[in-house]
Order: sequence, then structure tokens, then C-alpha cells
Amino acid sequence: MTAAVNVVDASAAILFDRLRQYLPEDDVALVERAYQVAAKAHEGQTRISGEPYITHPLAVTTTLAGWQLDVQALAAALLHDVLEDTGISKENLANEFDPIVADLVSAVSKLDKLEFSSYKEAQAENFRKMLLAMARDVRVILIKLADRLHNMQTLGPIRLEKRQRIARETYDIYVPLAYRLGLYTLRQGLLDLCFQNLHPFRHRAIERAIEKVRDARREVVDGVIALFQERLQQRGLKAEVSSRERTSHSVYNRMREKHIPFRQAMEPCGIRVIVGKREDCYVALGVLHETFKPLPGRFKDYVALPKANGYQSLHTTLFGPNSMPVDVQIRTYDMNLVADTGIASYWMYRSATDFTNLVETQQNTRRWLKGLLEMPTESDSVEFVDNIKRDLFLDEIYVFSPKGRIFTLPNGATVLDFAYAVHTDIGHHCAGGRIDHESMPIRTVLRNGSQVEILTHPETHPTPAWLSFAVSGRARSAIRHFLRNQQESEAEALGKHLLHYALTVLKIKPEQIPDKVWQQQLESFALKTVKDLYVEIGRGQLLPYVIAQALAARLDKPPKKGTRKRNLRLSGGSNTLLCYAECCRPLPHEAIIGWMRPELGLEVHARDCAVLKQHAPKQNTLIDLSWPSDDEAIYASEVILWARERRGLLADLATAIAHTDTNIGQIWLDRSAPQEPVVIRFLLDVRNRQHLADILRALRRVSGVLKVQRARKAA
Repeated sequence: MTAAVNVVDASAAILFDRLRQYLPEDDVALVERAYQVAAKAHEGQTRISGEPYITHPLAVTTTLAGWQLDVQALAAALLHDVLEDTGISKENLANEFDPIVADLVSAVSKLDKLEFSSYKEAQAENFRKMLLAMARDVRVILIKLADRLHNMQTLGPIRLEKRQRIARETYDIYVPLAYRLGLYTLRQGLLDLCFQNLHPFRHRAIERAIEKVRDARREVVDGVIALFQERLQQRGLKAEVSSRERTSHSVYNRMREKHIPFRQAMEPCGIRVIVGKREDCYVALGVLHETFKPLPGRFKDYVALPKANGYQSLHTTLFGPNSMPVDVQIRTYDMNLVADTGIASYWMYRSATDFTNLVETQQNTRRWLKGLLEMPTESDSVEFVDNIKRDLFLDEIYVFSPKGRIFTLPNGATVLDFAYAVHTDIGHHCAGGRIDHESMPIRTVLRNGSQVEILTHPETHPTPAWLSFAVSGRARSAIRHFLRNQQESEAEALGKHLLHYALTVLKIKPEQIPDKVWQQQLESFALKTVKDLYVEIGRGQLLPYVIAQALAARLDKPPKKGTRKRNLRLSGGSNTLLCYAECCRPLPHEAIIGWMRPELGLEVHARDCAVLKQHAPKQNTLIDLSWPSDDEAIYASEVILWARERRGLLADLATAIAHTDTNIGQIWLDRSAPQEPVVIRFLLDVRNRQHLADILRALRRVSGVLKVQRARKAA
């Protein structure tokens, strides 16, 4: 016990010595008070390893002290587990310290008091809460990342299955998040710890192999460093040249992704050159290219075009001694600070001389965080996290607006993704774009460095098809949000139409129903408003006739026997909750019937549809329908024909269809039986039954056609 106390005291002493190097004594005193509160709250608690629990908050806070974070973040880091594991409340923390510290602690805490249907949903909601809190205060994620780092460093005593689950979660979420925030050193630490726990045998084998190679190539690497140092000094450049060690994870990743052996994965020698000023980076690049020949196609300029996380550096690969590749990074001291600590460099500005890059890093990060807040909050947590992970995992491209503003998008992003990156409303009305002054459709994939101008149209709006080519999380979230709202408004309109029709059949005028009766009906279904009732009917969750009869009973107006029903007249066209069945594809002037389908709404079938008869739905889910008299909508109809195969057959068929003023949606050909007639199916845009008859006659006149008929699915 005494040994454990000594360890805690030593860790606390190291922390406070580090804090006194950059904080005033009053702030250090507040952190000490937070430590005393945390130590008392966790008194008697131990970690699985047997260590006193307070060692964990101390380790987390020491990491933050390395980034020179402020007093509020440090106090919150020491207290970050007290809400979850002790009896201290958020109000206690706000009174003892201040509301900001209490908010930070609350944001980092888990949602263990809520109930979820699955572990995945619980983790997603936890992560969602953290991200949204991070969007308001980035210190939340810095505390959480430091917390995750120490947890990963102390996984040893935990059973293997749980270790690997935590490592996988870290790899999937926290590693890319650290990259997005520019925390390179922390990201590398997490990556190696994930690799060590997910692939322990491979990790040990590669570590041993790296140790052997390191000793063998040390002399060569030292020679390259000395040569670079000499050449740079000859040009009057003060530079710090050092080697970059490959980690076991980076070696393993190269072996796996490029399918190369260990020797080749270790081959590039990594060198970092740090100079004083931005312009010195390009001078140093010229010197090194004079020293060794550069490898074509391997130069990248992240100084002129920084990464989204603020990273800046010149990258080049040289043919080194004995043709050994040498990977070189050239950057300034301030760029190196941002490269290692990313967003955390904001709190370390005291050591920086050029604030330009730090400011740009903050702006880029704030834009991304603002995008998180703009994502619709009513989407479920798993969907929200999936959208975020899309942005975190994909590589980046850089595109320009006509005014020269740089936008960072995921690799594979389309014109539509760019439109949503500019503004959600522009995305909703995106009709195309000009890429480098050439008009292109919205699904066109963008290339790095393209200039993009968005074209909009007031009648354009998102459709479900947009989700098939939208790549960025922001675009996908906005599209889903729009479609959900659109479906709800359509469900309300359809539900209102259906219920009012059902009431009319019972000779009840909806406007004459007292509010009290509506309220009683709503309470019986636990609904709040009549709009909610209409939406549930429109989605097929409630049946309009059942609701109408219930309202009639409350009005003491039971339906009379023999009441004549009239057909419900459609409004024509289609929406997300009024669809035309693909099994029979009914057309105007044909007898039709509606089938109320849960969540799908009203599905329109032909009365003689074999599929509908086979499923034999309950009578009260069917609604008598009729076509509108002034219907000018276009409907899909499928035609199947058999013909003798010959050169030009398809062209003649398409010409015959075109002469009937018809558009072809899709074509399917079946040549599976040799020496047998070819079978061709057309999906056509048809106005009504008469129009379809004209098409069938035109096709029968084409040479070689043996038989033509309307295609319908059998029971």
C-alpha cells in the first residue's frame, strides 16, 4: 500500500512541476484542489491492475500538460470520472470550480444511465454526445483522447476479448479522429497499441525484425544525415536534420497494402529537415534535389496546400546511397509543432513565432466542427456516427471555388458533395456543376485541384438516388434529413386524404368533429396532434376506416348498413408513400385497388393482380380507388416480346417505340437458349392503357417479332 501511495505522490509531483513551467501559481493551486477532490472521490477504488484509481486521471492530465492546456481542461481531466464512478454531481462541480469545468466533465462522461437496445447503439450514442460536445469545445476530445491513450497503455490485465474490442473501437474511431485533429504523435501511439493488441504475434515478430535492421542501417542513415547537414550549411541554412523511425504498425501496414515483404517495407529511410522560415523549405528542397536525384512523381507540397488538419510539409523521395530510397519531410519549427500536436498547438502558441498556420489550423478545424453541429440531430446515433466515420476514414482531395476558396473533401467526392460543403441549401438545389469551366452532372467525381462552380435550380431537390453517389458524411446526412421531412409531409397529406374519405363514406364531415372527440382519439393512440394521426395513417401504421369508425362511435353515429362506398380518387403521379406496384404496374382507365402497407403507405394494384390475390390481405387494409379524370402523369409499364434475332433488331424496336412518343427506361435481353427466339423486356414510360395498346401494335409490325405482350408477375 505504501508503494502505491509513493507512486501516486511521485506522479502528482511530476505533473505539478510541469504545470509550473507555463501556468501562474493561482492556476496551479486550482489544479491541485481538483486533484484533492478527485483523490478523495476515488479513495478506495482501484483499477483492474490493482493500482489506485487516481493514477488514471493523473496520467490523463499529465498528457494534457504536455500540450500546455489551460487550467479548466486540466481540472476537468483530473475530475473526468467522478460523475460516473462517485457520488459527486455536476452541480457540486459547478459550485466547487466553475460551470465550464462541470460541462467539460459531463461531456467526457459516458451515458451509462441510459438504456439502449444494443452495445453498438450505446457506443454510437456515447460517441455522438462526445462529438457534439467537442463541436462546442474542442477540449472535450483532447481529454477523451488522452483518456483513451492511457486506457490503451494499461490494457494488460484485461481479458483478451475485451482488450481486442477496445482496440478495435480505438482503431475505428479515435485513431482517425486524432488524425483529423492533427495529433500525429498521439495517433502513432494509439496505432501501435492497437496493433499490439489486435495482432500480438505479428507485432512481436516485426518489432524483433525492426531491431535487427535498425542496427544494420544505422551507419548509412547517420551518413545521410551528416551529408544533408553539410550541404544545407554550405547554402547558409540553419537546419535540424534527424531520422524518422518506422513503427511496427507502419511496416505491417505497408506490407499488407502493397503486398511486399518486410525488407521492402523497411527500405525507405526516413529523414526530417526542420528549418527556420517558410521560404527556407523550398531552398532546402533544391539543395537536397542537387544532392540526390528525386524519384519522379513522389513530390508533394503540403506547405502551399495544407491538409485539412493543418499539416504542412514538403515531401520528396530521393535515390540515396546505393540506390536506397530516402523519404524526406521538410518543414519549419512552427509547422513541426502543428504536425505533432495539431489542434493542441493552439495552447502552445507561446513557443511559436509564426501564427499564420496556427490560425489556419483553427479555422479548418472549426469549419469541420461547425459541420457536426449542422448535421440533423433527429437521425439515429448509429447513422450519425457512420456519417462521421465516412469523413474520418477517406483520403482527402482539394478543390477550389470560382473565387479561389479551398475546400477539403473526401476522396471520391462528387459535384453534389461540393455543393453541400458550400451550403446545405445549395446542395438541396444542386442541378450540376462546371468543373474547370466544363458543365458536368452532379454525380461527377471530382479530381484534386479542380475548380468547381455549382449550378442550382429551384425545382431540383434531393431524391433517394442521391445517396448512391454522395460520399461525404455532411451530404448524406443532409439528404436523409430532407427525405425524412419530405416523407413526413407526404404521409400527412396522404393520411389526411384517406381519413377524410373514410369519414365521408360514413357521412361525417371532418370539420364538424369537436376538438374533444379528436383529443380522445389521439389519447387512445398516445399521439399528440391530429397531424401525428395523419402521418401514422399515411405510413400505413393505422387504418383510415378503423379510425373513422372509432370517431363515429365517439360521436354516437354508428355506420349504417348498406352505406354505398365511392371509390377514393387518386391525385395522380407518385410520391414516397403512394406507389404503383411493380408486380402489375397499373395504368389509367384500369380498375385499381389500394393496399395499405405499414411504413410503405398506399400501394396501388390492378384489381386482377395475381400477386395481390395470393397475399390475400385483410379486407380492411384494401381501399377502393379510381383514377383522376384529368391525369397527365407518366407511369411505368413493362413489355415483353419474343423475336428472331437479326442484325439491327434492337434499333428497329427502339425506333418503333420512339414513333409512339415513348421513352425507354430500361432494356433486358435474354439469349440463354441457343437457336431459340431472343427474349427482350422493355420498361417504358406510358400515359395510359390506350397509349400502351398503340406501343404493342407498333412493335408487332417490326420484322422478326413473333409475340408481344404486357409483362405482369404471376402469383
